[in-house]
Amino acid sequence: MSGGVLSCWVRGVGLLGPGLPDWATGRELLADPARWVSAPTMVPAPSRLPPAERRRAGTIVKVGIAVADQACAQAGLDPQDVATVFSASTGDGPNCHALCETLATPQRAVSPTRFTNSVHNAPAGYWHIATASRAPSTSLCAHDASFGAGLLEAASQCLADQRPVLLVASDAPYPQPLQAVRPLADAMGVALLLDTVPGDAPLLRLHIGLGDAAPESCAHAGLESLRLGIPAARALPLLQRMARGAVRPCVLEYLDGLSLTVGVEPA
Repeated sequence: MSGGVLSCWVRGVGLLGPGLPDWATGRELLADPARWVSAPTMVPAPSRLPPAERRRAGTIVKVGIAVADQACAQAGLDPQDVATVFSASTGDGPNCHALCETLATPQRAVSPTRFTNSVHNAPAGYWHIATASRAPSTSLCAHDASFGAGLLEAASQCLADQRPVLLVASDAPYPQPLQAVRPLADAMGVALLLDTVPGDAPLLRLHIGLGDAAPESCAHAGLESLRLGIPAARALPLLQRMARGAVRPCVLEYLDGLSLTVGVEPA
């Protein structure tokens, strides 16, 4: 860290969202958005989980595991040894809906499994159990700024502890009537594996600082709609820089009155 800027290497990326099935495909589409076509997010079954846990896991858990797996595989790092930061503006929406329905009945008998899945760190718990990881884990929420808050937290931990940190930002829609109050366009997840060293095949280096400039929008109308429609998609301006190998900094949404200026330095 120098002059208030956090600098760390990106060694792996994971991506899953509308028309973006993985980072390998998404990288090409984000570099040339005219080729991107919006399509419902296809969430794969998490093969890491045993069948019983796989059935219980909600969409947000499955999205998180999918992108985390992509990032770790690209970095060539054992997930068991990697600290994590899980960031989401929502929790397990369908589970929250089911709990509300149960609490509105005279019996109000909440299932222990539903209660377990209602906590905000459920995705992190599923991941660390599935990978048998005892590494540190943080779960946070910052409404629409959840990706930016997660990026800042992950970079800070990476530099403070001098170890790899996996950022997983994910969101999934609520059922109605909650969806009408907090509308999310679809499920989406983004993972970045950050490190203080470049590794054998570094992707690029990020330089992250606080500012007050307005968050950057996407020039492509469809991607801009996606960026505004899912908090995890606030990462799109950064992902586009990464896809194009561009060095011009981008500005990401953070808390009120603040933003994150992120410089991208190709390896």
